Amino acid sequence: MCRNIRVLHNFEPPATSDEVQAAALQYVRKVGGSTKPSAVNQAAFDKAVAAVAAATQELLDALVTAAPPKDREVEAAKAKARSAERYGR
Repeated sequence: MCRNIRVLHNFEPPATSDEVQAAALQYVRKVGGSTKPSAVNQAAFDKAVAAVAAATQELLDALVTAAPPKDREVEAAKAKARSAERYGR
């Protein structure tokens, strides 16, 4: 999985449309092999980002869980601690 794509399911507050859009953009960049498409490929790139964002939002809306929602700040602190351990910071 792309390192920059984060889990968006089961958070309080729920993922925003900006977070869904950012994840879609990262996915399309990874699959497309570039961070900035050429002018001739821009329309296809934009169309793919919109389609992936729509599919992602549809998925998030349909997912159900019995687990309590995760707290964004707690999860961010855990990720920071894992990073510090991994990179010795």
